[in-house]
Amino acid sequence: MKKLLIFAFSIMLLLAVIVPVTACAETAVVNITSKEAILMSTDGQVLYEHNATEKRPIASMTKIMTLLCAYDAIDSGKVSLDDSIVASQRAASMGGSQVYLDANAAYKMVNLIKSIIVCSANDSCVAVAEHVSGSVENFVENMNGKAKELGLTNTHFENCTGLPAVSQYSCAKDVGVMLSQLIKHPHYFTCANIWMEDFTHPSGRVTEMTNTNKLVRFYDGCDGGKTGYTSEAKHCLAATARRGDTRVIAVVVGANDSQTRFKEVSEMFNYAFANYESKVYVDGNTKLENVAVQGGKQDTLELAAEGKLTAFGKKGSVDYNVQVELPEKVKAPVSQGDVVGIAKLVDANGAVVGQINIVAKTNVESKSYWDYVKDLVREG
Repeated sequence: MKKLLIFAFSIMLLLAVIVPVTACAETAVVNITSKEAILMSTDGQVLYEHNATEKRPIASMTKIMTLLCAYDAIDSGKVSLDDSIVASQRAASMGGSQVYLDANAAYKMVNLIKSIIVCSANDSCVAVAEHVSGSVENFVENMNGKAKELGLTNTHFENCTGLPAVSQYSCAKDVGVMLSQLIKHPHYFTCANIWMEDFTHPSGRVTEMTNTNKLVRFYDGCDGGKTGYTSEAKHCLAATARRGDTRVIAVVVGANDSQTRFKEVSEMFNYAFANYESKVYVDGNTKLENVAVQGGKQDTLELAAEGKLTAFGKKGSVDYNVQVELPEKVKAPVSQGDVVGIAKLVDANGAVVGQINIVAKTNVESKSYWDYVKDLVREG
């Protein structure tokens, strides 16, 4: 039987419902000239949007989905970052942005992934796609399957690079969702804020990589994103930035020039950090009540939160309550990290807006026969 422990953290904070801000309402704050734009939290709350669902070419922002599908394959164990990939003639002959792979040379998957993230390498995209799915065509099927899984109704892929294709399109909103999924992969951030780095080929030849996303160097808090440009798509940018515990995503599609895409994404970031925040209600440092242990060498078990319980919204608005659900006792043995209960974040209407696991902070061994004997002696 569970007992319900309610911690009333009466902190005036967040709107229970975030109303999307329209382009017209915010033109005085965010001046957007690009064809499309969106500003959103990582949990999908829309803070600003402008024509965000119109189908348009997105150029190399396509590679966000390429990377996402590659990471999915890595997570599933189908491939590994340590894999050796032999670059095909098709990969080595790609045009546009590239690291100039040598045909029939072997490259590490991890280095190809890095070159896609940092310098938008088309040749590396093709090499990775062929390795993951056997062919580019099969990989593109996976990309469209992932788009369907994510509910991206205004997105369709014909290739893995973003090079012009008649029936390839997406929109600012769908790109924002893709990026929100990509940044869940920790390895992405080991590459995304690299500014310049050499790419060394098996022959010893060196290609210099320069990050196409200038904001990772020139905007405080920006640590990832993807640019894109073709004459059809014009200048595009999807980027993410974090300050403290607050992370947001901004996307522009169809800017007239490169400077405009960086300027407009920066303005959206400025607006977000000035007006919104992620509030941490529970984390690993939060003091939680111990739970009793049955049949253990210790009578009680220390607990800790697994991760952070946070909520995103406008600064200084509404309360949330934390509810911690724990059993009255647990049975030994218990291993550190075992899930014991859950912590829920609940709004004023009683709706659960987030939850995390509560886990054992330490190990508790079961009592041995002699432990019970010692207990009897002490009691006697």
